[in-house]
Amino acid sequence: MARLTRSESQARTRAHLVATARDLFLADGYAATSLEKVADEAGYSKGAVYSNFKNKKELCLEVLGLIHATKGQEIAEALGGGGTMEERLEAFQAWAEKTLGDVGWTMLEFELIVLSRHDPELRDALTATLGVARDITVTLLKSFTDSLGVVLPVPVEDAAGSILSLGVGLGIQRAIDPTISARVVTDNLRVLLAVSQEAPTQGSVPG
Repeated sequence: MARLTRSESQARTRAHLVATARDLFLADGYAATSLEKVADEAGYSKGAVYSNFKNKKELCLEVLGLIHATKGQEIAEALGGGGTMEERLEAFQAWAEKTLGDVGWTMLEFELIVLSRHDPELRDALTATLGVARDITVTLLKSFTDSLGVVLPVPVEDAAGSILSLGVGLGIQRAIDPTISARVVTDNLRVLLAVSQEAPTQGSVPG
C-alpha cells in the first residue's frame, strides 16, 4: 500500500475527528463534549484537534454540515427511488417519521441556537449553515419536481422554505413528544404537487 502524503494524512485525521465529534455531540450534547474528550475518543492528542479546528464551535459547525449533507442524501434516495409519485412520497414520509425529532440532532442544534444569542460570530455561522440547508432543500425539491415533469404553483425556493420550516418546527416538537406524527410535512408537499402544472416541453410556447 502506498504511503499517505502529508495532506492525505491530515485529511484522514480531520475526517476521523469530525466523525468522532459527531458521535459524541449527538450522544452527550455540545456542553458536555470537550475537545479533550474528542481527542481521547479518536486516539489523538489535543494538539491534533487544535491543528485542525480553532475551537469547539468550529468543530461542531463542521459536524452539523456533515449531518445536513447526510440527511440530504437520505432524502434524495427516498424521493429519487423508483416507483410512483405516491410511493416516493411514502418513502419520504418514512424518513421523516424516523428522523425528524431525533433527540441528539435536534437538541444539538438547539443548544447552539441558545448559545448564539450572545455570540454574533456563532449566530452568523448558524445563519450560513441554515442557508446551506435551504440550498440543499431547494436542490432536492427541484430534482423531484423535474423528475415528475411538473412546475409548482409557487417558486421552488418558497416551497422549499415552507417545507424546511415545517421540518425544523416539527422536529423540536417531536423531540419532546415523539408520538406526534411527521405526516404534516409530507402532506404539505402533497398539496403543492396536487395544484402543480405540467412542465412545458422544450420548445413549447406557453399559452
